[in-house]
Amino acid sequence: MRRELFLAPVLILPSAVALCGQDPPPASAATADSASNQDSGSNNDDSGWVRAWMKIAAKARASQPHFVAPIVTTHVMLVQQYRYDMSWQQDPVGATLTSNYGSSRGLEIIPSSRLEVGLFPPSYIVHQTNAPDGFTDLSYQVKFRAFSRTESEGDYFVGFFLGGSVPTGRAPNGLGHAVLSPTFAAAKGLGPWDIQSTFGANLPTSGTNVLGRVVLFNTAVDYRIKGMIWPMIEQNSTFWVDGPLKGQKQVFLTPGLILGTFPLTGTLHVGIGVGVQIAVTPFHQYNHRWVFSVRFPF
Repeated sequence: MRRELFLAPVLILPSAVALCGQDPPPASAATADSASNQDSGSNNDDSGWVRAWMKIAAKARASQPHFVAPIVTTHVMLVQQYRYDMSWQQDPVGATLTSNYGSSRGLEIIPSSRLEVGLFPPSYIVHQTNAPDGFTDLSYQVKFRAFSRTESEGDYFVGFFLGGSVPTGRAPNGLGHAVLSPTFAAAKGLGPWDIQSTFGANLPTSGTNVLGRVVLFNTAVDYRIKGMIWPMIEQNSTFWVDGPLKGQKQVFLTPGLILGTFPLTGTLHVGIGVGVQIAVTPFHQYNHRWVFSVRFPF
């Protein structure tokens, strides 16, 4: 979900990630895999489904542009990776620091050529104040690719995502209520420039009088340098439509840099990124939030 932020009244938490089907592999490929498994014996039975899964993931990635994942904004493409982020944010006046280890990122897989499913373990929050440290909520994400074309055929992506969080964490680190996050996502490549945008909402299933409903609008623009260096700028906007902060809005600009990905072994790669959210509106619940991100696509 994720990844726009869900901003609770007491603590800034990552959003119940914006959420993000199915073309079977060619019959000939499936037949070949089956024959190979029979010829090789039972020792290869377990690897047959892995090969089929990786073919589906490769087919999905070959049907869309190859944009890098932003620092904060939900990655618009279907991706298959494990991602771990850490962040450190100052309160509005810069007096205290709150650390977030995990930032509600985790495992994302592609089970079909139009679908991605993500499961994100609770992150761990460390406060400089007297507030108790602890885990946030468990969150999840589903992305559906509606339309896309590769770089040579139009260079765009349109999808519908659905994310959410389950109230597994204790206050003040958990929200205390389940949240749903429907999102519309689109991306377009213009030569070496890539633009990714998401428009969605965080909708508590209960406790709206405490959390409020919010509208989220995020856009990331990056520039590709040899396919390995990606300087970018993001805008991350939050608008409260009801609840205790009704009528308030906050906007951040997030300059960042992504490096990679670099091969590790087989299909496993690694990429790293860093960015900082800077408040540009008078109202903001935090400021100068530094984010470090490591991704392992496979």
